[in-house]
Amino acid sequence: MQVTRRNFIKLAGSGLVVASCAPSVALASTPDLSRSLAFNNLHTGENLETCYFDGKQYVAKELGRINHICRDFRRNEIHKMDKHLFDQISLIQKELGVDSEVQIISGYRSPATNASLRAHSSGVAKKSYHMTGQAIDFRLEGVSLRRVRDVAREIKAGGVGYYPSSNFVHIDTGPVRYWS
Repeated sequence: MQVTRRNFIKLAGSGLVVASCAPSVALASTPDLSRSLAFNNLHTGENLETCYFDGKQYVAKELGRINHICRDFRRNEIHKMDKHLFDQISLIQKELGVDSEVQIISGYRSPATNASLRAHSSGVAKKSYHMTGQAIDFRLEGVSLRRVRDVAREIKAGGVGYYPSSNFVHIDTGPVRYWS
């Protein structure tokens, strides 16, 4: 296998890098595996590959990088995102058997941006979880939107909205509920 940055992150996520550096460490002894994601913010063109959970704890620096790529690009405001959103995406990918790029449509939205979007669309909630960093609108490159939605519902990922005409799925860390 060619060792690219993305392949290294995949190997690190599987624990193989740790095991190869310390053969006495058995993979079975690790309490959890690392979690890695590759993001593309479709509005800014930014890309990010990150290992945000190292198998034992969340990596603050990497969560900060995720907060930045998920920022309100309209106002250039960064807000702390709920790390459990990314765990949900990781679990969705695991259930689907893919490690596709996460294409971000909308992450954090400032109250001003949310109000502006709400004035032009009936599909924007007044008390949107986007304003608290608890929601993300996304799609997975090369994966059927319907499959992403179905798995998000199966794992009870909180709120799951399905927007096929806009080509994204919404998930949030609020109560379990579904809409389209």
